[in-house]
Amino acid sequence: MDYQALGLKVGLEIHQQLDTHKLFCNCPSELTDIKALEFERSLHPTQSEMGEVDRTAQTEARRKLRFRYQAPFSICLVECDEEPPHEANSQAINTVLQFAYMVNANPVDEIQFMRKIVIDGSNTSGFQRTALIALGGNMDMGDLASDGPTSIGITTICLEEDAARKVEKKGSEITYRLDRLGIPLIEIATEPVIKTPAQARDVALRIGSLLRATKKVKRGIGTIREDLNISIAEGSRVEVKGVQELKMISTYVEEEAGRQARLVMAKKELEKRGVDRNDISMIKDLTSLFQSTDSKIIKGMIEKGGIVLGIKLMGFDGLLGDQLSNTTGEEERRVLGPEFAAYVNTIGVAGIFHSDELPANGISQDEVEKVRNVLKMGEMDAFILIAEQKKKAKEAGEIVIHRALMALEGVPEETRDPLPDGTSRYSRPLPGRARMYPETDVPPIRITKKRMEYVKANLPEMPEEKEMRFVKSFGINIEQAKQLINVGYDEMFEALVTRYDTENMQGIIAKILLNIIPQLESEGKEVNKINDKILDDILRALKAEKFAKEGILEVLEYVITNDVSVEQALSDLDLESISDEEMNRIIDSIISERMDFIREREISATAPLMGVVMKKLRGKVDGMKVELALRKKIEEVINSINNFQS
Repeated sequence: MDYQALGLKVGLEIHQQLDTHKLFCNCPSELTDIKALEFERSLHPTQSEMGEVDRTAQTEARRKLRFRYQAPFSICLVECDEEPPHEANSQAINTVLQFAYMVNANPVDEIQFMRKIVIDGSNTSGFQRTALIALGGNMDMGDLASDGPTSIGITTICLEEDAARKVEKKGSEITYRLDRLGIPLIEIATEPVIKTPAQARDVALRIGSLLRATKKVKRGIGTIREDLNISIAEGSRVEVKGVQELKMISTYVEEEAGRQARLVMAKKELEKRGVDRNDISMIKDLTSLFQSTDSKIIKGMIEKGGIVLGIKLMGFDGLLGDQLSNTTGEEERRVLGPEFAAYVNTIGVAGIFHSDELPANGISQDEVEKVRNVLKMGEMDAFILIAEQKKKAKEAGEIVIHRALMALEGVPEETRDPLPDGTSRYSRPLPGRARMYPETDVPPIRITKKRMEYVKANLPEMPEEKEMRFVKSFGINIEQAKQLINVGYDEMFEALVTRYDTENMQGIIAKILLNIIPQLESEGKEVNKINDKILDDILRALKAEKFAKEGILEVLEYVITNDVSVEQALSDLDLESISDEEMNRIIDSIISERMDFIREREISATAPLMGVVMKKLRGKVDGMKVELALRKKIEEVINSINNFQS
């Protein structure tokens, strides 16, 4: 896509867990699988201080959910909302101020926590506490500026509490665990000046490296989440919320830009067909048409006392299904069908069909024609069928009408959930200002001169400084240093190199972190199982010459696949180092079998034979040692042949 022509704009909101105790109590910020006590709650929307009710809260209320909470013994009554919050975590505040100073942001004079209404069950109180800490920053992009701006504006930096952890959903009941609730989060919001998917990834990369530089943030999957605010010139702001994988950011931006472009195309097509808001209103009970249907979904719902509703959409033919032709004649992916399905799914309705995909799913062509006749449809009209219990079906029908009217406007503002394939799914409307009101249980906190002097005196080493130190101290090149910092392996690298302080091991450690682990990840292996102990055991075995560095990949893969120790892996894989005598015996055997090849190729036979030898010796002998021995023996053979011929 031509992102400049589309007018793509992206802003990021980064949420990073801080490695301290919880924000409003002294409970540890640690996850656990222990359930301990359980209790239930129902939540409902409330008015803001201005008397307004947030539209997101209203949408959540329509889902009529009930929430079950698992309270481990490691948490206190604050997380259960049975006790007022304690004094705000001073260490967390200092860390946020530290980051603010690193990006040239201006701290507020006084921190005032606010309540943000959230009734999806992720907060026992029905709101999330959040506070503005600094604003108006500017982040230097460093070497990541090659494909974009040299600096990115930081609009706000906030401190808030993390939500509870969803562990299960059964019907209308969601179960949350309270171990994550209350963990301090730093929230960094950028200006919407990012113009390409690659730039979005690079900005997130830069923010991540600065956060890790503080050494006060948690590491691992789920500890950092990105919200992507995406729009195109003719579209609207859409938030893809809760992206956890950095490498997927550019894909989510690409997919959302494409989705908005397709919705804009659908809007223009509807305008061209002269579709009016008054044309979208017909809902009709069609249950009688499907009494003998072969559709298992519809038949099952009717047997349970449900109904089938038909919604006529004038002028929507061809805009619901899998393809929509663009101006160049190319086929674009599906357009409005998934939008309708996602909207009604928010109230638990799954039995929805549209005319662009029928006949299918047991619905016959004859039934399609009957629906078209009853709804008095024209050639360019479409229809949607909903099979559900009467009350819920009618509610879903109104939602479909509402979403169809949105299609006439183009791209609605909304929040979407990221899916593993890089696409996203409608979740709820974008929240507005009506969700915020002051927190009366936490007193304001003055940002004193003394506090800021402490923050400035304890600033961390910046990524650029660390890069140069790594090159100078550890003998790696600048690209390796940059990569270690960008992917977040810098601390692990430094700890391991310090422990195994030899030039040879530095290169091996860098290769493990930058090449071997990414290779295993690309092959779908569970690299999150690789921890400091596993790497330490591998390096200790290497240093003791129990196996050769060529076997590292094989050992790591075996360890994480079979959940065994490094020692067990070495035994099972038969990678124990062999003596020089055994190595030479194997080389001699291979040379003896391939004498004709050596006579023909002479010294150039070394490289091909190296592959043959290493198949037998990989992981048991260092590759360089094997190559030297093999070359020497081939030279001896060649000299012997030449002397004999002379």
